[in-house]
Amino acid sequence: MNKQPLLILSVCFILGILLQDQLPLDKMMIYMVSAGCFVIFILYFLNSYFLHKAKAILLGLMFFGAGIILHFFNTFSSGNLSVPQNAAVFFKISKKLNSTEKNKKYEAVIRAGKEYFNAILYIPKTNKELDFGHYYKADAYVSKTKSPQYTFQFDYAKYLKRKNIEYQCYISSNILSAERTDLNLNERIQQRRIEILQKIDNVEMSSKTREFLKGIILADRTEMDSGTVEDFNRSGMVHLLAISGTHIVVIFGMFYFLLTRFSPLRLRKYAVISSISFIWLFAAFIGFGNSVMRSCIMLTVYFVYVLLQRKPDLLHSLSLSVMIILVADTQQLFDVGFQLSFLAVLGIFWLNQPLLKYFPRQEGYFKKLIINTITISISAQLATLPLVLYYFHQFSLVSVPANILIVPFSEILIVFSFFMTLLIGLKIDFTWINFVYDESIRILLNLIHWFSERDMLFYSNIAMNIAEVISLSLIVYALRPLLLNINFKNLIRIVAMVMVFCMIRIGFNIFENQKEEIVFHDFNKAKVISVKKGSKACFWIGENSDKKKILKFIAGPYCSSRRIRIMEIKTFPQTAEKVVYDGKIYDLK
Repeated sequence: MNKQPLLILSVCFILGILLQDQLPLDKMMIYMVSAGCFVIFILYFLNSYFLHKAKAILLGLMFFGAGIILHFFNTFSSGNLSVPQNAAVFFKISKKLNSTEKNKKYEAVIRAGKEYFNAILYIPKTNKELDFGHYYKADAYVSKTKSPQYTFQFDYAKYLKRKNIEYQCYISSNILSAERTDLNLNERIQQRRIEILQKIDNVEMSSKTREFLKGIILADRTEMDSGTVEDFNRSGMVHLLAISGTHIVVIFGMFYFLLTRFSPLRLRKYAVISSISFIWLFAAFIGFGNSVMRSCIMLTVYFVYVLLQRKPDLLHSLSLSVMIILVADTQQLFDVGFQLSFLAVLGIFWLNQPLLKYFPRQEGYFKKLIINTITISISAQLATLPLVLYYFHQFSLVSVPANILIVPFSEILIVFSFFMTLLIGLKIDFTWINFVYDESIRILLNLIHWFSERDMLFYSNIAMNIAEVISLSLIVYALRPLLLNINFKNLIRIVAMVMVFCMIRIGFNIFENQKEEIVFHDFNKAKVISVKKGSKACFWIGENSDKKKILKFIAGPYCSSRRIRIMEIKTFPQTAEKVVYDGKIYDLK
């Protein structure tokens, strides 16, 4: 604990959160844990030989208990609300979400009768955009979110419950509005952000360019078309749209550069402080996302070390940012973006320097940029690979060359996009600048689309469970000693770990492939029946069903869960009552 106390205490805190989430303690047990933490806190300051030796353990136990306690009080419990299905509701929005094909989505605070609750709000795309500056009233259909039919499906109800939401509200009629006079500071900031987003919508550029600009600077991808999002996902370039460390560092550097050009040398430290203040204002403006918070905290801690003339420590900064975010909201631990964001930074810390040994000496800015782009991309991808496979069941080998080609120009792209947003926000219109930006983004999007179409390098429906994730993560962890010193001992260790991973994977494959099952799926109003035999599965769908959606939400998750290697899709007429597969008759009812 002497070397990395914050990291170890963060791990203890996280373990406490995980324990409370998986094996929830009741209120009486929480009081006992609280009393135990208080006793440990008192003992920690007592001076005795035994306690001196045990102080590190006591501190770890106290943070473990703190994780349990905070997660208990931060876990949403359903109230006994009496909410009618059809009701006139009053509401205000708290966040704009990604739109669906037919509806716009918002998080909203709703009042129905005497009941107040949080809900996901759906309104038709034809309706006017909602904002923070108004209260609204409309007739709505209110329903509780339900858990999925089967465990292999994404549990949207559980996901929403972690955000203190358990209702969905559908509005199709006219919406009445009244201007608000009680906006708090955060709502005023978010309203200003919406106004700038609306100004971007009115700029003479292609719709894809406008949506890209809103995503890369203002963290708004709510109206981005599904094809573009799919291109970014398949090419491994989605991080370009997620406001992360690169964006924050570039914006900090840009502001710092401007301040230092117009201030004397003795005021440089004030330029640093002003630049840090600016990135926090920017973070507040775009909504304090996980990656933004992590980046701002780490950058702030780094420059605090610099101002205090102490050597910066990446793990201290990372651990402190984890603690601050989780103390504010323990549910963030279960957010996929949170997990991938921190794992990527850990991967860069753990593997980047060892990988640099195998590249030519970094002489010159351009050569250094290219080599660091390659090593950082490989490090981040290796570290996040186990979780990416676990959550998304897909991986693209094209992501590394795509990042190598595009990331070196990301700084110019971010600065240009920030400059464009500033001009649009100030209502300064330069047609030729709009044209240059539009054409640049068109070229970029076409390049990303080209990478995404390399189907031979894209793998989907990859099965992965927790045991395999842990085994694969240990292999990634063991790569550092091997890269630092390629010898027989380290090589054997890696080979043994790979063999263990393969044995675990083969074991689960054999176990799953021995099963045969028939599953009836409900997808909207469509009937879907799947018949599994060994590693093969056949899906029967109605002839008028949306095949693409069924593949995405039913067939894909099922195949990755059941480790299916061969999949067939067959259709049946809506009047059919039975289907025949592999010589057997199956009843559709």
